Amino acid sequence: MTQSEFSSSTIAAIATAIVPQQGSVGIVRMSGLEAMAIAHALFHAPGQQPWESHRILYGYIRHPQTHQVIDEALLLLMQAPRSYTREDVVEFHCHGGIMAVQQVLQLCLEQGAKLAQPGEFTLRAFLNGRLDLTQAESIADLVGARSPQAAQTALAGLQGKLAHPIRQLRATCLDLLAEVEARIDFEEDLPPLNEPEVKAQLAQVRHEVERILATANQGELLRSGVKVAIVGRPNVGKSSLLNAWSRSDRAIVTDLPGTTRDVVESQLVVGGIPVQVLDTAGIREAVDRVEQLGVERSRTVAQAADLVLLTIDAQVGWTEADQAIYEQVQHRPLILVINKVDLADGHDRDIPQTIQSRVETVAARHQGIDALEQAILATVHAGALHASDLELAINQRQAAALTRAKTALSQVQMTIADQLPLDFWTIDLRSAIQALGEITGEDVTESVLDRIFSRFCIGK
Repeated sequence: MTQSEFSSSTIAAIATAIVPQQGSVGIVRMSGLEAMAIAHALFHAPGQQPWESHRILYGYIRHPQTHQVIDEALLLLMQAPRSYTREDVVEFHCHGGIMAVQQVLQLCLEQGAKLAQPGEFTLRAFLNGRLDLTQAESIADLVGARSPQAAQTALAGLQGKLAHPIRQLRATCLDLLAEVEARIDFEEDLPPLNEPEVKAQLAQVRHEVERILATANQGELLRSGVKVAIVGRPNVGKSSLLNAWSRSDRAIVTDLPGTTRDVVESQLVVGGIPVQVLDTAGIREAVDRVEQLGVERSRTVAQAADLVLLTIDAQVGWTEADQAIYEQVQHRPLILVINKVDLADGHDRDIPQTIQSRVETVAARHQGIDALEQAILATVHAGALHASDLELAINQRQAAALTRAKTALSQVQMTIADQLPLDFWTIDLRSAIQALGEITGEDVTESVLDRIFSRFCIGK
């Protein structure tokens, strides 16, 4: 849909998560030329309440023909350009649940509004100059943040902390391109190009691009988190470890081996990093068909995990069964958790020396959890994935564009070193400018916009 088509249409959508019998408020949002007229047709505000921008009215939502009351609600008015989309925006704040908001949305559609596509409100905000593309993506990151650190980096992007340096870098490249093209067109009328200065500016731009590009792994870590699988023989304390770590009773704990038959999941935050912890069924040769399925699922989860916590029983020590499990997961990042250390001595006998990261725990007493978290953070940081004190973090799309910009800048530097004509300089400078423009949306295709905003929720 083109920008002109946007300007002539009014969209509506439910803007809050709707859960049956839960939630006190549900919001239906409209944006577009007809938003105010539709609100007038549906909303009755008793008394002398003024219909002015940035006011909240109290009243009733009624069917325009039958005058049947649908809900008692509040109406929020925001006239262009002082709104999220820079269009006229109205919001019906209804009672929560399903029926009220669905009926109100249906009335809006019957009055001529169109059902909004995923991310269409934010897309309009971008097309109308309210947001740049990095800010729009930061909104999606903020909505989906799984840790306080992830929310903070998303908020930094929303405040322009990524867009500002990218625009500065692009402006520098544009200035350099103008200088080079001026020498091509008016060589006789201008002094010679200051080549050392051009080289210095290119080196500085490339250095800054590399600095921002280095945050890509951190950004992916904050958005996706780390998937951690607790694996080991039956009855070594895996479920107790999960319960102690999550401070809950997510998993059943008994003295009977094979109690856990399926993967039990818990969501945690460690050092600002979202962590998905998966307690798996004890891995052994099972006779019971149900347990066999659980063991197979455990092996699958272990192979897909970012980090494996191989748990053993200190009372028993390292066994052939432990060795067999280790051989299946040793290619993954791994921490050895030696549980029940209060009941045994000499538990480290026969443990392979190749396992360097080891933590001792007494899960039943909630002991050793802090050391385990420190070991996890150390393992993550060893992989150059730092999430703490991160000012900004780019996503995969932005990283791809920055990589293209870096390649183009490197090519310009090689062109200068090879003393090629100025015309060759301009080719790669334009490529770098285009790549940087794709990040903020100053030079972006419709297909890229479709791909970005299709991942948004409807109503945002």
